[in-house]
Amino acid sequence: MEKQIVDVGGIACGSDQLFLISGPCVIEEESTMMKTAEILKEVSERLDIPVIYKSSFQKDNRSTLDYYQGPGLDEGLKMLQKIKEQFGFPVLSDIHYPSQVQAAAEVLDVLQIPAYLVMQTTLVIEAAKTGKVINLKHGQFLAPENMAKPAAKVKATGNDRIILTERGYTFGYNDLVVDPRSFHHLNQIGYPVVFDITHSIRKYGIPSADPRGGAKEFLPVLSRAGVAAGVDGVFIETHPEPEKALCDAASQLCVYDLEAFLKPIIEIHNLEVTYRN
Repeated sequence: MEKQIVDVGGIACGSDQLFLISGPCVIEEESTMMKTAEILKEVSERLDIPVIYKSSFQKDNRSTLDYYQGPGLDEGLKMLQKIKEQFGFPVLSDIHYPSQVQAAAEVLDVLQIPAYLVMQTTLVIEAAKTGKVINLKHGQFLAPENMAKPAAKVKATGNDRIILTERGYTFGYNDLVVDPRSFHHLNQIGYPVVFDITHSIRKYGIPSADPRGGAKEFLPVLSRAGVAAGVDGVFIETHPEPEKALCDAASQLCVYDLEAFLKPIIEIHNLEVTYRN
């Protein structure tokens, strides 16, 4: 079936050009945010891969109150606005409550619905009514073909600017599995499909600062399999010093390693596009 092309700040998501969603998991101090943006800009220009800058102003699903949850809506949006103006990136962040939608829509180019909340009708509809691009993350509890249901809720508002993101589903206890069949099912829904690679290697139940909390050894094989399966974009959380990150330290990729990581992915994507066309 023909896939919808979704424009995000001049990036044609769903076209033949691979795009990247990247940035620190959660908004941290300004120096970290700006350094990440600076390196992402350089990588984007050298590899000719468009970037949507992602960082969460709030992480509302941390496993304990002791963990950093982000600067909050107002301060977080100020930081993302500054990055948007200084580097020219479209920006993306999660929203968790309908009350956050209007303020977020004034700054963000993409409103992301977290995987845990993708079936929350009130949140999804409120976000969709802004007319902004809506990134629906595949719930860990849903069969991939059932992502057509939240997508239909968005479209029912008259907004068909939708992206679908795979991030693995829960299998057994505290583990995530990426089933390549999910890329087929998501592509059949008709919107751009993104593979969230770094979240797919998280190990639930283990603190994100513990090296055991992320199986980084699987990043190359998962990323290449997903791109070969025909995704339109990749989602890779990056940080200048992942081991010091305030969230998902065990799974984020060092931003200085990003260029080398992306090169084979881009090559595989281009081969897949050639074969498809």
